[in-house]
Amino acid sequence: MNAPHPTAQQRQQLYQDMSPHNLTPLWEVLHALVPTSPSSPCAPALWKYEHVRPYLKRAGEVITAEEAIRRVLILENPALRGQSAITQSLYAGLQLILPGEIAPSHRHTQSALRFIVEGSGAYTAVDGERTTMHPGDFIITPKWTWHDHGNEASEPVVWLDGLDIPMIRFFDAGFAENNTEKSQTVSRTEGSSFARYGHNMAPVRGDAPFGGTSPIFNYPYARSREALHQLERDTPLDPWDGFKLRYVNPATGGSPMPTLGTFMQRLPAGFEGKASRQTDGAVYSVVEGAGTAYIESPSGSVRFDFEARDHFVVPSWQTVRFQSPSGCVLFSFSDRPVHQALGIHQEERLS
Repeated sequence: MNAPHPTAQQRQQLYQDMSPHNLTPLWEVLHALVPTSPSSPCAPALWKYEHVRPYLKRAGEVITAEEAIRRVLILENPALRGQSAITQSLYAGLQLILPGEIAPSHRHTQSALRFIVEGSGAYTAVDGERTTMHPGDFIITPKWTWHDHGNEASEPVVWLDGLDIPMIRFFDAGFAENNTEKSQTVSRTEGSSFARYGHNMAPVRGDAPFGGTSPIFNYPYARSREALHQLERDTPLDPWDGFKLRYVNPATGGSPMPTLGTFMQRLPAGFEGKASRQTDGAVYSVVEGAGTAYIESPSGSVRFDFEARDHFVVPSWQTVRFQSPSGCVLFSFSDRPVHQALGIHQEERLS
């Protein structure tokens, strides 16, 4: 004999009765918990530098780098306002430091990258070593290392900050500590980390100083650009990415940081790319030139016309296609190393 078919009223009464015991029915939410394909709540977004720069200038007029600790305008995803996030796992912001300023020394469990957008001559110091900033340089701040920034040059310097703040927040594993000194003591000459690890060689004894993070903390744009242009001269064009390279940790061959993957790509003049999508949402900084990104999001098609110093985000599993009549160079970062470590990374290249 079959059991009587339950009524909607009986189900609702069950839900109501068990709710005070912190119980909820899986069958009501299973489709959302285990979807048939990724469905990011994030929206694609573009930040034109010509629109952002005046606000950076005004920020420099109303608060000092020392007062702010870090004078940064957060690039908030329009679908995640108030969460200080550009995707559900990544943070991005534009930081300004003026001549003569120091952003005081601190450390935290979050890993950070700096990608220099405008200006030269400022520095960042990490674990006793300084490096001078130049546009297009990719600089690493390993987790739990003392770091401070300063500007001894004559012009303002702006860089993109990329951190895994939302990811660390998800794990409830965030710690930070302020240094008692504004600037850390410099104990090594500039370039010493590159001298030890940047020539396809490593010290015979001693492990990499930052665990799974690259022992090199400045990847100069001059070298990255040279590699891209040699790739363009000597290798076939990839129909989706143009000419794209990933930054590596020379000690492991893997990502420079355990949680953040970083990439640089060249789209040659006349590039008409094919569409692709991947599970790792990516943040882009336009280094040189101009182009267009066509993105297919759940809310419809989006077109971003970008130029040098603009920034944009392509959320997880949203199709993107690039076009560049005049050619351009793009830096990007994503949470791909985490996807790969968990074995969940997926990519689809559309023909």
